[in-house]
Amino acid sequence: MDPRFLELAKQLINYSTALKKGEKILLDLVDTPEDMGVALMRAVRAKKGIPFLRLGSNRLNRELLMEATDEQYEATANHLMAEMKDMDAYIAIRGSHNITETSDVPSQRMGLAMKHLRKVLDHRVKKTKWCVLRWPHPAMAQQAGMSTEAFEEFYFDCCLLDYKSYLPAMRALQRLMNKTDQVHIKGPGTDLRFSIQGIPALTSGGNYNIPDGEVFTSPVKTSVEGVIHYNAPTIYRGIEFDGITLTFEKGKIIKAVADGGKTKDLNKILDSDAGARYVGEFALGFHPHIREPMRDILFDEKIAGSFHFTPGQAYEDADNGNRSTVHWDMVSIQRQDYGGGEIYFDGKLVRKDGLFLPKSLAKLNG
Repeated sequence: MDPRFLELAKQLINYSTALKKGEKILLDLVDTPEDMGVALMRAVRAKKGIPFLRLGSNRLNRELLMEATDEQYEATANHLMAEMKDMDAYIAIRGSHNITETSDVPSQRMGLAMKHLRKVLDHRVKKTKWCVLRWPHPAMAQQAGMSTEAFEEFYFDCCLLDYKSYLPAMRALQRLMNKTDQVHIKGPGTDLRFSIQGIPALTSGGNYNIPDGEVFTSPVKTSVEGVIHYNAPTIYRGIEFDGITLTFEKGKIIKAVADGGKTKDLNKILDSDAGARYVGEFALGFHPHIREPMRDILFDEKIAGSFHFTPGQAYEDADNGNRSTVHWDMVSIQRQDYGGGEIYFDGKLVRKDGLFLPKSLAKLNG
């Protein structure tokens, strides 16, 4: 067995979920090598925990979604909820042989399934110790423009970062955001203002998402004004998007355009429900090893010198009251090689061209 599998499994069990003796943990593995499942179960047993296993396939999941019905997904959600309520912890590893596997699933079918499954996700997030991550298939290497071997090295370097060493600076940023009312973001195609007053900022330091490298909150729902241009490519519900620009009034997206003839697809997603045109998350990304987008949000939202501004559902305890089946982390990179940009907190410049200016945040500059 690749020793990196064992190292990652130990980090996920011992640190990310901090599993204790007698606790039940669900290992939810989609298109993931059996060896990684074996490594996880061995790490669980070493802590005297109790492993449970669920295996999935993106191709088979697509087939289910193509003809999704309310009855089918209501029953599915009920079964999954009963299982989740019996768990103390949860780890999901998502592989993908084809990142666009669900691109032809009708949006109404996808939305129907997400409507029912949302309650399972909410319970897992709020009631269990959890961690989610991707698996480095050759398809991901191709997305990143790298060889399979080089991408695997990159993947394990990212996932096995010493997150504890970043916690002091991450918590300093968290405290700064908690003291902030007005945020102003400027950059090419972007002039955006909003409030984050009274909404707690959150960070995990390698507990919930691997790779980690963000501090996040939510904007006051109706406070967002201006325009934002996202320069990182993205993929949502299996559809690739580039060059998205959103215009806001009183918190609502009143205009949404995308390059490459994808404006109609973009607006169809944003019309999924009333909450999809409001923003549920604002976050700053700073992982030192992640510098280029690859259409995989668990990596792209952590890009050094980036921020993301997320149409849809508010996230965890950083909650502005917005509800939606959509949660789409769209990313903009502000390093000089991507055109630069500035972020102000209450009129004070805190990050310029992707670099934090306060000394307490210097560690986050990589």
